[in-house]
Amino acid sequence: MPGTNLTREEAQERARLLTVDAYEIDLDISGAKDAGEGGTFRSVTTVRFSAAEEGAETFADLIAPEVHEVVLNGTALDAAEVFADSRIALPGLRAGENELRVVADCAYTNTGEGLHRFVDPVDGETYLYTQFEVPDARRVFANFEQPDLKATFAFTVTAPEGWQVISNSPAPRPADGVWRFTPTPRISTYITALIAGPYASVHGTWEGDGRTVPLGVYCRPSLAEYLDAEAIFEVTRQGFDWFQQRFDYPYPFEKYDQLFVPEFNAGAMENAGAVTFRDQYVFRSKVTDAAYEMRADTILHELAHMWFGDLVTMEWWNDLWLNESFATYSSTACLAQAPGSRWPHAWTSFANQMKTWAYRQDQLPSTHPIMAEINDLDDVLVNFDGITYAKGASVLKQLVAYVGEDEFFRGVQAYFKRHAFGNTRLTDLLGALEETSGRDLAAWSRAWLETAGINVLRPELETGPDGVVTSFAVRQETPALPAGAKGEPVLRPHRIAVGLYDLKDGRLVRTDRLELDIDGELTDVPQLAGRPRPAVVLLNDDDLTYAKVRLDPASLDVVTRHLGDFETTLPRALCWASAWDMTRDGELATRDYLALVLSGIEKESDIGVVQSLHRQVKLALDLYAAPDWRETGLARWSEAAEAQLHAAEPGSDHQLAWARALAATARTDGQLDLLAGLLDGSRTIDGLDVDTELRWALLHRLAATGRAGDDAVAAELERDRTAAGERHAASARAAQPTAEAKSRAWTEVVEEGNLANAVQEAVIAGFVQTDQRDLLAPFTTKYFDAVKDVFESRSHEIAQQIVVGLYPALQVSQATLDATDAWLAEARPAPALRRMVTESRAGVERALRAQAADAAAGS
Repeated sequence: MPGTNLTREEAQERARLLTVDAYEIDLDISGAKDAGEGGTFRSVTTVRFSAAEEGAETFADLIAPEVHEVVLNGTALDAAEVFADSRIALPGLRAGENELRVVADCAYTNTGEGLHRFVDPVDGETYLYTQFEVPDARRVFANFEQPDLKATFAFTVTAPEGWQVISNSPAPRPADGVWRFTPTPRISTYITALIAGPYASVHGTWEGDGRTVPLGVYCRPSLAEYLDAEAIFEVTRQGFDWFQQRFDYPYPFEKYDQLFVPEFNAGAMENAGAVTFRDQYVFRSKVTDAAYEMRADTILHELAHMWFGDLVTMEWWNDLWLNESFATYSSTACLAQAPGSRWPHAWTSFANQMKTWAYRQDQLPSTHPIMAEINDLDDVLVNFDGITYAKGASVLKQLVAYVGEDEFFRGVQAYFKRHAFGNTRLTDLLGALEETSGRDLAAWSRAWLETAGINVLRPELETGPDGVVTSFAVRQETPALPAGAKGEPVLRPHRIAVGLYDLKDGRLVRTDRLELDIDGELTDVPQLAGRPRPAVVLLNDDDLTYAKVRLDPASLDVVTRHLGDFETTLPRALCWASAWDMTRDGELATRDYLALVLSGIEKESDIGVVQSLHRQVKLALDLYAAPDWRETGLARWSEAAEAQLHAAEPGSDHQLAWARALAATARTDGQLDLLAGLLDGSRTIDGLDVDTELRWALLHRLAATGRAGDDAVAAELERDRTAAGERHAASARAAQPTAEAKSRAWTEVVEEGNLANAVQEAVIAGFVQTDQRDLLAPFTTKYFDAVKDVFESRSHEIAQQIVVGLYPALQVSQATLDATDAWLAEARPAPALRRMVTESRAGVERALRAQAADAAAGS
């Protein structure tokens, strides 16, 4: 039985047989306020489609507790007979036009899939939203759930009086609570949307090219006081201006709403004309500028999808990377280039965060080509990863450098015009780019898109006794793919820049830059011969290609002493990223990485880089430090965090970042006393606003160290009776260092399994505390006893949180690897579950290697 899966072959056959014309969907959510857990709503779908063959059979998709009617071409079918296993059998189709009508009771969820129902503890009101990617529109209405069967959609929604109801198209004000939305253009099922509830809203417009597009921003009333709608509109309008100019195709929908919704699993979702965002992007406490940059990047990422993904959509999910990589590249390029942007250094953040994610993903056993082989829905559900987003975007950046930016966007413009409201394959985009650039991209595609793994670039530099360069070359290496990965490592063509830096008045200043193509194992660079040796030679300056980069010994020595002295942010970020990658690979001991960070972080001006360094240092100390030195390293780091907190400029982003870093690692009585004093008001630091979110961070650490118990958590929750407060409280209770707290959290998540997605995520985060390895050790066996049943009985999003979040990653030992291998051999898990567990196993294996390297450095 197929369960809820769909294979590529089944989708191809259905697409060969069917042309879908139009959906009319009537949803009755008038009882949503009283639905409660397990509640349902009435869904009536009429879909008109054509079939290529008389008498053919196919199926429609639906996940519903009960189906009342199935009527095909006027003939009632026995629902009990034709509906099973998420499918409605459709026998005896007519050649030509057909009509299917399905009446069902569909279920509200609390998992962030389908139609999610949430009750706000502040006002007691109910809020709904849909999340359909990849295959969850079928949880709300009967359909043909695959991206290449596009159609128009006309929603009619009966909702409680006083509610806002938003969908992809506009609707006039309701009569008697009934909203009738105008039909959409031809779009895929997964980007249709419904958001409903007493949401607060702010409205504006974008005007350009003689057209006015209505804009809306929505959130719950309990967050409305924090909604900085004008800042959101400002970024959105910059995106409209930049994308319209670059894409040379009008915005393809009638309006553009952005809705900040509760308990959202992803960062955002590109529903056509009605984008949903996680409402943590409505900042209710002070955050650093890096958080605003991340939100702006997400806003622009989703806006880019209106063209790439919604207007033109991949035929099947193996080209998912085209959607996500293009949106990721475009959002960063817009941030960096759009007039008036606050973040012209956006490529620094990209290098520091997105590419680090890609490098990590590309070294896992599950690494795969950017153009992945997607055999079924289970494959795609685990493929929203660092390769699909970050590596793909990095390779697009390389492609832009390879063909030229103007030629690239001319090709994109031709692609949109040629395939508007249609479906495409990779060859369609590459063909357009070949036409505008004159480049043959077949070999480039094979090397970059159809192979897995990452290359390493190393400089080979020789100098004479006078310090003059006598030869310079770039060596390209092909590390073996991780055990279990498919394919073979390959050498690739790269377009790179080589930056030459010298020390001037204590600053590392770029004195020259060479841009060139490299290919093969060794590429000579004769342009450098005869020049005085620069202080630092930086390969892949400006971050044009996707590769791990190493420094020659002399450059590494200078960078170790002067990393914080680069004049601009991007070369610093590239060097920080290289150092982090070396630490993960065991080429740089954790204790040496800590020393490097401590020597340079005080000079780092980019707050996003600073916060990434905070996370990376903590991760390195927790997992990659030799166990007998770990506490020494953590003590040095927490002392540095406390010192930097007191030294930072009052009220600055750096001060807030260091406060959070200390809250994550405080360990001495004095440091914990400081956290407690900041929380109760007996201690203050000039300029530091101990607001709601910072209070929870302080309390969480106090709870994890046994300094605060259930009473303290309950008192803080009384101060913050919000959904966010409930999540923080659940996490803090699970973080307490007692067997009772751990057992309670385990029972809630694994055994009972009734928590909403966001609350479950918070409990798991609290449960896993790096200072509590011994307390967590007994749960290793319980994990392997439960994980297969969890995966098979829970929804994908809920199961993935548990499978990945509760894997015993802190038990860094051969025994954990052996237990994992024994379970893999005995349980014979489904491919998606196997991938989640083997990726987690790879983290333990890497940590063991890094710990050995750190121990050797200390011996």
